Amino acid sequence: MSYDAPFAGLKVIDLSQGIAGPYCAMLLAQHGADVIKVEGIGDGDWARTLGTRYGNHSAFSIIGNLGKRSIAIDLKAEAGKQVLWRLLEGADVFLEGFRPGVIGRLGFDYAAVAAREPRLLYLSISGFGQNGPLSERPAMDPVLQAYTGLMMENRGEDGIPHRVPVIVVDMSTGLYAFQGLSAALYARRDEARGRYLDASLMQAATALQSIRLMACHLEGGTMKPGGVPGGVFKIADGWMSIVAINDRDWRALCGAMELPALADDTRFNSPANRLANDVALYAIVRPALAARPWAEWNRRLTEARLMHERLNSYAEFLEQPHVQETGLIQWLAQAGLDQPVPVPALPGMQPPLDGTPRAIAPLTGQHTRSILAEHGYSEGDIDALLAQGTVAAA
Repeated sequence: MSYDAPFAGLKVIDLSQGIAGPYCAMLLAQHGADVIKVEGIGDGDWARTLGTRYGNHSAFSIIGNLGKRSIAIDLKAEAGKQVLWRLLEGADVFLEGFRPGVIGRLGFDYAAVAAREPRLLYLSISGFGQNGPLSERPAMDPVLQAYTGLMMENRGEDGIPHRVPVIVVDMSTGLYAFQGLSAALYARRDEARGRYLDASLMQAATALQSIRLMACHLEGGTMKPGGVPGGVFKIADGWMSIVAINDRDWRALCGAMELPALADDTRFNSPANRLANDVALYAIVRPALAARPWAEWNRRLTEARLMHERLNSYAEFLEQPHVQETGLIQWLAQAGLDQPVPVPALPGMQPPLDGTPRAIAPLTGQHTRSILAEHGYSEGDIDALLAQGTVAAA
């Protein structure tokens, strides 16, 4: 255990699939835990089949499984269940991401697992939670964006609600679940027993929107803007984001636009007046900003010390000198891909080095033999399990 690997020595059994649970377990692995990913035989975790496939991988499965080891088991077979029970011996954390009730039918609900491993922390991740009228509904990120109000709040100037494409609900669920597990692992040092933890996409999506949800409630509908001008503006060669809502910044923006008299216009000379006359203000500001290119605006607004930035594509972002100099992106080689892939360095920890275990996402069943051997199976036993179809190896 160290600052670089605070969870070293912890054993994690990860039965979760998709993104939320796997991302949580990936964070445990990046912090030093030994994470054994248990997958079905064949494609394994269905995240491997999302979007474009690269052999046994997709972008989803790479990000969700860096630093883990994979074993493929047929959990519908009794022999496969016995293998999982062997893996659970001495485990510290167990993650599952099935719809409520499924893990119980497999025989690995919290009561059954805790009876054998009483100090184990057991995390269930679901769409709508473990109870309630919607608990058994299938749910992915877009469903919870719709259900919790996120899509309705994310309307463009055309008034049409839009889905946030970066699976923000799944990713935040993984982060909240990791936070909950980390706190529980800290508390468990002085506890005789482990505990059950429940995390849902619904909980995470709601928590992520806490401020806007409260503000909309208090304001009786749609949350009012914090001030104007602010937002996304067309410029001569693309788009730019600007925030200039206090009086100092408003005056600076008027100077940068070469419209200094606008700062003292009685319609716009205070935050309240600018908010009340936002349509008239934007009718002046938008054409002024559209008249010049990014290079000119970047120079002027930087000199004025105003918050602003060009809207970059991902490709443009990766090429930014600041991104490259700060080491934000690690380029990591993965099986089945003919080029390294960009992986963001995680906040608060050292990034993985290319080619090291933390930097590699496993293929389905890549470590089946070695994991079984570690858990007391002889070569003959392993060969027999493989021949029976109880387990599979990459």
